[in-house]
Amino acid sequence: MIVARRPEELERRPRSVAIGTFDGVHAGHRAVVRAAVDAGLRPTVVTFDPHPRWALGNRVELLSTLERRLELLEECGVADVLVVEFTPETASLAPEEFARDVLVAIGAETVVAGEGFRFGRRREGDLDTLRALGLDVREVTLVEGVSSTRIRQLARDGDVEEAARLLRRPLEVDGVVVSGDQRGGTLGFPTANVRVDPALLVPAYGIYAGAVGHRRAAVSIGVNPHYGGTERRVEAYLLDWEGDLYGKRLVVELWRRLRDERAFETEAALVAQIARDVEQTRAATRPA
Repeated sequence: MIVARRPEELERRPRSVAIGTFDGVHAGHRAVVRAAVDAGLRPTVVTFDPHPRWALGNRVELLSTLERRLELLEECGVADVLVVEFTPETASLAPEEFARDVLVAIGAETVVAGEGFRFGRRREGDLDTLRALGLDVREVTLVEGVSSTRIRQLARDGDVEEAARLLRRPLEVDGVVVSGDQRGGTLGFPTANVRVDPALLVPAYGIYAGAVGHRRAAVSIGVNPHYGGTERRVEAYLLDWEGDLYGKRLVVELWRRLRDERAFETEAALVAQIARDVEQTRAATRPA
C-alpha cells in the first residue's frame, strides 16, 4: 500500500476514494471502505492527521494511532492512502477548493462516504457538493449503534467484548516496550511495560485476557495498587515466551476483562491470583 502525504505524491488515475477520519476503523468505517474497494477503480482512502478535533483545539482520545489505522486500512484492501495534514488552514478551505486540490487532483471519479458526511470550511460541504462537481458519489448508510464515540465509552467502561463487536476486531492498545520496575520477573511473570501514545485511549483499569500477535497475553492496566503505585501502566505477560522486547512496538489485543486490579494481603496471594489470571487467559476466546 502506498501512503502519501501530498496529492502530488500519488499518480493521477481513476480512483474510488473513501473519505473520512476512520479512527479505529470500526464496522461503519469498514462498510465505507468496502464500498470503495468494490467500486472497481483503484481503491484509495483520504484520511486526516491529526484528528480534526485535535487540530481545532478539542481533545479526543483516539482508538488507534495513525500507524495502526494505516495497517487496518491495508487489511481492508486499500491500495493507496492520502494522509491530509489537518491544520487550521485545511479547516478554512472552501469545500470546492478541498475537492479540487485533494480529490480531483488524485483522479477521484467515485467518492464514498458515510451518511451525513460534511467537510470544508464551517462544514459547509456535503455529498451534494461533490455531486455538483461531477463526481460519482456513493453514500453508505451508517451501521446502527456503531460509532467511535460509543466504542470509546465502552472502552472506558472496560466492556472490551462489546467494543470488539462494534470494531469487528478486538480493542487494542499500541505502544513501545520500555523499562519498568522488573517486579514481574521476580514473581515469575515477567511483563512488557508498554508506553502508550498519550493521544490513545486506554481502557478501564483492570486485568485482561488478550494477545500480542499470535501469543496470548495476560494484561494489567492500572497503577499496581499492591505496591502502592500511582502511575498508570500497561503491562503484558506473554504466555510461554522468553526474550527481549525492549524498544519493540507491541499491539496488545484485549479480549476480556477478568477482574479489577487490587492490593492483596500477601505477595503469595498476589502470585496465586496472577496464576489464575494466566489460566483464564489460556481459556479465553478471541472476540470477532
